[in-house]
Amino acid sequence: MSDFINGFWSNYIAVFTTAAIAGCALLLWITARKKVPARSDNTTGHVWDEDLTEMNNPLPLWWVGLFVLTIVFGIGYLFLYPGFGDYPGSLKWSTRGEYTAEVTTANKELEPLYAQFTAKAPEELAGDPAAMAVGERLFMNNCAQCHGSDARGGKGFPNLTDNDWLHGGTPDKINETITKGRIGMMPPMAAAVGSADDVKNVANYVLSLSGAPHDSVRAQLGKPKFVACAACHGADGKGNQAIGAPNLTDDIWLHGYGEQAVIAMVNNGKTNQMPAQEEKLTTAQIHVLTSYVWGLSHGRPQASAKQ
Repeated sequence: MSDFINGFWSNYIAVFTTAAIAGCALLLWITARKKVPARSDNTTGHVWDEDLTEMNNPLPLWWVGLFVLTIVFGIGYLFLYPGFGDYPGSLKWSTRGEYTAEVTTANKELEPLYAQFTAKAPEELAGDPAAMAVGERLFMNNCAQCHGSDARGGKGFPNLTDNDWLHGGTPDKINETITKGRIGMMPPMAAAVGSADDVKNVANYVLSLSGAPHDSVRAQLGKPKFVACAACHGADGKGNQAIGAPNLTDDIWLHGYGEQAVIAMVNNGKTNQMPAQEEKLTTAQIHVLTSYVWGLSHGRPQASAKQ
């Protein structure tokens, strides 16, 4: 209920729940009080299909008892557990709390396993088959959804098997990225570059930096305009890992390749996010995962998915 942006739905659910329970109780009460005059043969006088006669028998006590118990159970449940609007329940139980408790228990049970890895440096751990088997499972469960099971990424998701790093590929930087996450932002630069023709010229100059197919005349015209981009990517276009600005000279394209892709980037900009993992993974797990990711780009033995 806490996910709602205002109290309307919480109040709606509380009112609806109260009305439902009260309606059930009222129906039971009315049914119990209503007396249908019976004939001498104990029928109500209702006949269907010529010979189906309704008897005037009271509701079975076991049925009435179950109905009452259901109402009592519903009220008791709503008192103990969340379900009545934004009331958290007297036991303060929640699915989030249950999940957190299970994760805490699992992490405690796994502490002896990770203890043998934490004393080793990532470079050393990357050569340990047992550690890498654990690292592979961590990667598959937490990273493969974006970077792919082979860690080669895709459009908008970096390839982790090469040596092209936006924020640096040292174990410390990889650990920092996994722990805290990253938000990369390329602002729209069309206004700073100039006209639509200037943007096209700059796009061709950017393509020329990596030797990609380009219009050489436009590239020369776009070179002076590249000064608007140099603040982040550097005058030589080699990028800046301190702010996550990509190297434009290595022919590696994270968000698409070719003139139109570069023009779209200059015109529209781009925001990318790598989510922080510090609330999902323990320090020891991040240490093993760091070693695994570092090893991907350093030719260390990897698990079966890459063999």
